[in-house]
Amino acid sequence: MTAATPRPEAADNLRSRIIADPALILDDKDVMRTLVAASERGMGENIVDLRGLAMERLETRLDRLEETHRAVIAAAYENLSGTNQIHRAILRMLDPDQFEDFLRNLGHDVAQILNVDAIKLVLESPDAGPDPALERISDVLCVVKPGFIERYMSSERGPTTRQVVLRQAIPETDVLYGVKTPDLRSEACMRLDLGKHRMGGMLVMGSDNPHMFKPGQGTDLLSFFAGIFERSMRRWLA
Repeated sequence: MTAATPRPEAADNLRSRIIADPALILDDKDVMRTLVAASERGMGENIVDLRGLAMERLETRLDRLEETHRAVIAAAYENLSGTNQIHRAILRMLDPDQFEDFLRNLGHDVAQILNVDAIKLVLESPDAGPDPALERISDVLCVVKPGFIERYMSSERGPTTRQVVLRQAIPETDVLYGVKTPDLRSEACMRLDLGKHRMGGMLVMGSDNPHMFKPGQGTDLLSFFAGIFERSMRRWLA
């Protein structure tokens, strides 16, 4: 049996469609690869097809461009998702009318929205020490001696002036997280400016996910969150 040949009418129709819309062929990689291979076989083994080589290079570049395009889209989506998350956390943080509710909300609802396992508000005071009154208000607030924040945010290279510090190693102290400390694998520390004539403050977030916070990640959203938090704290302190 011999292979059936296309009818003249079908061949003419196919030819007309290709002429009318070349993209039918040009956008199909498999078809183009087959046509190029057939062209190379027709030219013989000793002929170098520069056009074919150029086409292969263009195809490789196109694949790389598509990969880059997908990576950019994924990064943009992740950034948008993070922005929405921060915005929801800020709106929830601004809801309470009482300071006790503000702290309670911070350690519960805001922590859940941000998907972190612990949030602590750290304030420096010369009179730092166990205070039953503060403990009754919230376990989020932690009062420490002056200089603690500077030491806590420092790295192996020494003190830092950065507002936000991300790391995957929690300092060996249970002053902030207490019994949760051994379970935490990454942390974000945000330095707070609470206004003139007030001592330093710090907001820390801890996670049991080692990849939640790590050096090299962008800190713009956390800086924005810290800026809103500073303004809220100034209002409460006033």
